[in-house]
Amino acid sequence: MVTASTNQSNVFCNSEYETLHKVILCPPEYMAIKEVINETQKQYKNENIDSELATKQHKDFIKVLENQGIEVILIPPSEKYPEQVFTRDIGFTIGNTLFVAEMAKEIRLGEEQVLKDLLKEKGIPFYDLTKGYIEGGDVIVNKNTVYIGISSRTNAKAVEQMKSLLHEYEIITIPFDEKYLHLDCVFNIISPNEALYFPGALNRNTIDQLKTQFQLIEVTEEEQFTLGTNVLSIGQKRVFSLPINPNVNNRMKELGYSVIEVNISEIIKSGGSFRCCTLPVLRERN
Repeated sequence: MVTASTNQSNVFCNSEYETLHKVILCPPEYMAIKEVINETQKQYKNENIDSELATKQHKDFIKVLENQGIEVILIPPSEKYPEQVFTRDIGFTIGNTLFVAEMAKEIRLGEEQVLKDLLKEKGIPFYDLTKGYIEGGDVIVNKNTVYIGISSRTNAKAVEQMKSLLHEYEIITIPFDEKYLHLDCVFNIISPNEALYFPGALNRNTIDQLKTQFQLIEVTEEEQFTLGTNVLSIGQKRVFSLPINPNVNNRMKELGYSVIEVNISEIIKSGGSFRCCTLPVLRERN
């Protein structure tokens, strides 16, 4: 059941692009590649992560978020959880409910409880998902439609549970090449009419379907590897993106976006960028 809250207005997200007011992050103080669980980490296993540099970059990101008027809530980092910086995976907000995810990989088990403890402390309502595996990187919301990626981290059993809980939403499943970590690494909605995508990960039927709903902005294979699709939209056509992805940044600028470039190059070595590092709690209601 959804836990009680004194203020339901604390929680609302019905898109990936309305103005962001409140978001959950976790400092990468103990970030490390201890167990390779995605393709990006394979490339950096020997080099590993400079946690001090990652923490500095993360602080810079938080500062810019706050300068944009966004309230940042921090999960306390723990040495037990080297992937904890990627708060998107442990939860996602749809409508007035923040869902706490069921993690697929053993190395990430336990992060969910830390999140639940924080939510209880802050009086933020949540629903604890326990049927099947689902991670927030595979969940993308667009008004009355929820796209769920079928991946190595999200299975059909979890999708069925979401369908049973979200009667008022149309749930569309998107299969993609499982060598890519999450759906938001290959597809991401940035406005009511526009989305980023990497065609190499999606089948033709999926692409054709998405083209009927969005102007698709293609991300190259090179920039997909550096998480070109994994941007964070904070509303009013403002988007966080990495400076190492000039092609996608220039394309968004041509379409009228204000691209906020922050360097989190150390963090992306573990397979996630701005969207992966953020768990939106409250966006504008429109």
